[in-house]
Amino acid sequence: MSGRFLVSAVVGMLVGCSSNDDGSLGPGGEDASIEVGSPADATGGDSTLPPGDAPPTPTDSTAIDTGPSVGKAAAIAKKLRGKTNFMIGMGNDLASDHSKDGAYTLGVTMDLHYTYLVGLKGAGGWPEWNTGGSFVNIMTDSADAKGVTPMFTLYQMAAWGDGELGGLTDNAYMKPYWDGVKLMFERIAVFGKPTVVQFEPDFWGYCLQRNPDPTKIPVNLKANAPDCADLPNDLSGFGRCLVRLARKYAPNATIGFHASNFGTTPAAVSSFLKSVGATEADVIVVETLDRDAGCFEAAVDPNCKRGGKFYWDETNATSPNFKEHLTWVKAVADSLALPALWWQTPFGVPSATPGGTAGKYRDNRVKYVFEHVNEFVAAGGVGVAFGTGAGNQTTHTTDGGQFKTAVTKYFAAPVSLP
Repeated sequence: MSGRFLVSAVVGMLVGCSSNDDGSLGPGGEDASIEVGSPADATGGDSTLPPGDAPPTPTDSTAIDTGPSVGKAAAIAKKLRGKTNFMIGMGNDLASDHSKDGAYTLGVTMDLHYTYLVGLKGAGGWPEWNTGGSFVNIMTDSADAKGVTPMFTLYQMAAWGDGELGGLTDNAYMKPYWDGVKLMFERIAVFGKPTVVQFEPDFWGYCLQRNPDPTKIPVNLKANAPDCADLPNDLSGFGRCLVRLARKYAPNATIGFHASNFGTTPAAVSSFLKSVGATEADVIVVETLDRDAGCFEAAVDPNCKRGGKFYWDETNATSPNFKEHLTWVKAVADSLALPALWWQTPFGVPSATPGGTAGKYRDNRVKYVFEHVNEFVAAGGVGVAFGTGAGNQTTHTTDGGQFKTAVTKYFAAPVSLP
């Protein structure tokens, strides 16, 4: 856990009005962008390790069968975008003028634009960035003006540190937490148009590590969330309360829980998420990796100190590879019968040379996604949102035009969902 995230809420107050010229969040350089919005900052990059326990799969994409997750993807895309194409989005790219956020500078109309909501009211969190929580509407309205569907990553449970669960049984934490959740949905209701909300990335993974039975993880829920007073004071009630508040206050919101790999089997993740109410949501949010593989290979950046193989084999002949990941995601998505939305996918450019330098680390996920969209569709995917999950990573402004070229080509002939 990184102590730097403890000041995230204070830095976050400036998000509504400030960011760096390179498109990263925060007022004080790329390190500030971490404070405002990346769960991976505190985990050292281990939030989405390649699934070592995933079974090997054939390299032929047709070998991936369809299933219940695939069948629902088109309906979600239709609800959000009015059309049934595999969606491409982007986020963590704020500018001081939100009409100029990175996603709006590519010359195409993106499907999604995501923004983090971090911290708690009374501690400099997002509800205080603008009067009455109106930061939400600044972001919804700026997206809508560009023809883009807004997306929010609710990340309040990391206000005391990523993976810190002590707040669950602290009324001083739970009260502003639930007030913030309700406020978020009320502000989304003011917008009144389709919006996506992701619930607490990696939080569910940390809880699974704590205890695979959510009913054994106590939560001070009833006293702090009046709308959920009939739900149990445990994590199963916590998850279902998030869903209940969404449905009650913002029926225009498409919601999803985050599925962290953490080296855990799809069956274990699916079972846990079912127990906290994930099947009552609309999508399941997943990641490939939240920062460039080359950052880990270079091993000089404090954001990328964890060892491991993060540059996946595009031929899917050796592990780790993309087919292993897609098999893991499909197993989770089909078990939950929900389409998968990839989020915070890094921008790095492929290279035969490991590593790279700050702002230009290598990675091949942009290349693979756009060359194999049908594989992501067959795995139950509804879309991919790209963005940096740490400072010093490759961005859409430092990738030599790779991402802009890719999205321009894609939106000229988008892939239809079955």
